Amino acid sequence: MQAQQAQALIMSAVSADLEALDNEIRQQLGTQIPLVEQVAQYIIASGGKRMRPIMALLAAQALGQQGLPFQRLAVVVEFIHTATLLHDDVVDQSAQRRGRQTANLRWGNAPAILVGDFLYSRAFQIMVGLCSMPVMDVFAQATNRIAEGEVWQLMYVGDLDLSQETYLEIVQAKTAELFSAAIQGAAALAGESAEQLGRWRDYGIAMGIAFQIMDDVLDYQGEAANLGKNVGDDLAEGKMTLPMILLRQLGSESEQQLLAQAITERDISKMPELIAAVQRSGALAQTKSLAMDYVARAKAAIAEVPQSAAKQALLALADLAVLRES
Repeated sequence: MQAQQAQALIMSAVSADLEALDNEIRQQLGTQIPLVEQVAQYIIASGGKRMRPIMALLAAQALGQQGLPFQRLAVVVEFIHTATLLHDDVVDQSAQRRGRQTANLRWGNAPAILVGDFLYSRAFQIMVGLCSMPVMDVFAQATNRIAEGEVWQLMYVGDLDLSQETYLEIVQAKTAELFSAAIQGAAALAGESAEQLGRWRDYGIAMGIAFQIMDDVLDYQGEAANLGKNVGDDLAEGKMTLPMILLRQLGSESEQQLLAQAITERDISKMPELIAAVQRSGALAQTKSLAMDYVARAKAAIAEVPQSAAKQALLALADLAVLRES
């Protein structure tokens, strides 16, 4: 399936829900503090893919559910995700997000952090209104794991010995847990059993890992105009991504020395040489292959879900995790 085909299939299933979601986001952002709404609207309206709330809406449809409670659950997902972006950009001192100036660069670190806090707290206010302890449990566990994952990643900044196993554990915590919470939360709100929730969780975790691995790939074959971030940001932050980890295993001695120098010095001028090295060594191809493996796991997790347009869209969404160019 091509990326455009996948996008068309997804949008045909969820376009009406997305319009309602946008309206609900605007309503839930209401506050007496203009700066809070201004910063939050800026980042939310900056062209994100909305993959996580789309997952929640599609899961609800696949289970025969729609309506305001599921719209509000999708808002919860979007607010939590936006809060993590605001906080991440401060931690990483990022200058660009989704092709635009980051909120912290435009307004300063303090407003970005505090608006992130506002969005987190508003998300849990909305959840309380859903009156579902299983949903609360899903998101309480997920947000805690996300925070752990971000700290865990910081511990390995500049560490050339980061293993693939530890990398995947960090990615599951900091990225995949919110994908999983989005779709598992919708299933919980729909009244699915604990056993049934397990398959939705498995789909979300596999999807999130595939998505993050592909983010790593795009840093080595994309352009800033398409990516919405600066190529080489991970290198500048001293983060070992999967292509780098595999280059340590597959690269020549000179390529490994290049990587060690680039990471130690956080030297983005080495990025063109690193791009050539990960492509030449086979590290990039192996990274892509692993992303595809996780897409297959995501699809297998929902194999027993009854056929519907929403299920087909979820399968297409899994494909899109690796077909995307940004």
